[in-house]
Amino acid sequence: MEEKTVVQEIKKEKPAKAKKAKSKKRKIVKGIFLGLLAVIVVFFAVTTVITVVSQKANIEKAHSFAAVEYENQLQPEKDANGYWTFTVDRDFKVLQLTDVHIGGGWMSAKKDGMAMNAVAAMVTAEKPDLVIVTGDVGYPVPFQAGTLNNKLSAEVFAELMESLGVYWTLGFGNHDTEAYSYFSREKIADFYLQDKYAHCLFEFGPEEVDGCGNQVINVKNSEGIVTQSLFVFDSHSYVDGDFLGIMWKYDNIHENQVQWYKDTLAQINSENNEILKEKGLEENSAVKSAAFFHIPLTEQKDAWYEYVENGFKDTEEVKYHYGVAGESGKIVYSGIHEDNLFETMVELGSTQAVFCGHDHYNNFSIEYKGIRLTYGMSVDYLAYPGIYKEGSQRGCTVIEFSPDGSFDCHPESYYQEKYTALYEKEPVQMQEITQQQFVEK
Repeated sequence: MEEKTVVQEIKKEKPAKAKKAKSKKRKIVKGIFLGLLAVIVVFFAVTTVITVVSQKANIEKAHSFAAVEYENQLQPEKDANGYWTFTVDRDFKVLQLTDVHIGGGWMSAKKDGMAMNAVAAMVTAEKPDLVIVTGDVGYPVPFQAGTLNNKLSAEVFAELMESLGVYWTLGFGNHDTEAYSYFSREKIADFYLQDKYAHCLFEFGPEEVDGCGNQVINVKNSEGIVTQSLFVFDSHSYVDGDFLGIMWKYDNIHENQVQWYKDTLAQINSENNEILKEKGLEENSAVKSAAFFHIPLTEQKDAWYEYVENGFKDTEEVKYHYGVAGESGKIVYSGIHEDNLFETMVELGSTQAVFCGHDHYNNFSIEYKGIRLTYGMSVDYLAYPGIYKEGSQRGCTVIEFSPDGSFDCHPESYYQEKYTALYEKEPVQMQEITQQQFVEK
């Protein structure tokens, strides 16, 4: 009996020890979890404070730039159709900026300052009638910017442009509102539409049309005839399940946007012809126009490949104007599906030029089937690794529309002496990129 009792006691002790060991393990796991949670909370608290401080510093920097001095700055007005309209009988000057890529976070604060310095220098020297940004004002990618708050980058840029006192608008890019960003396109649009940004001409666009920010800005002469219509499109973001954009599956202009473009042109043409008829003048078949958006058309890729395959020589349908393709891989990262915008442009005979961004090292301008397709010079200091050290791709594109409806455009490097910066320009390597490099990629 004694032996049996001892065995029973031993059996009782084992569960007790096991229970005690489990309890100890749970306490250790709980301690580790609480410790990690505390570290995470402290990290986010500290980075939030740093982001607030850096944002305040960049807003102050935005306010440090003086207003651009104009002899006679054009003042846009809304016409009877609700379109922003500039009235002028001289050349109308547009400055295209693209891929400014302001991060808005604590990690990007220094590079955000560089971007502001560059934008201010170029806008101040060029004194454009209108600035059009073809996407990616912001770049709220957390591991590079240090924030998910995409409103911060929008605020920095809007405050800068208001300080400069220059009229501007934009078409959204894929990075302005990422899937993981705090604010949607609609929320960022509402932000730009605030009364305090009096120089921002951004419009929400027709509700029945896909995207946010589809708009037209007209240039009229003193007789009330539209001499140039400037269409800005939302070229959207990622498609086919590529929510984070890691597979480079980009969207295209949607069919109802193409229809909006057709209908708007028809309306403008009709009103133009009424005025011409009243004056006893010959009616026009199509008002001249240009289009601005972020992601390039597939035809930009088609034109470049045709030019390259012909030994870097013009063909019957392709005419090279200037610039190089500096991107690797696909070279032109256009939408992955087909759309009817380019075909519609050719059919209507109105649009002479398309201006895009997106591919930062591409800056070529090439004519295809009578329409000039142009990459804007980019500003980006943040998105591409090491791009802040390189300078050949950084700048702006100057576009001049004449009263007769014709136009010309040319790229301008930020590192020219004529662009005097308020703060010292950063040292960069002016890399050499040639057309023939395309063949080697």
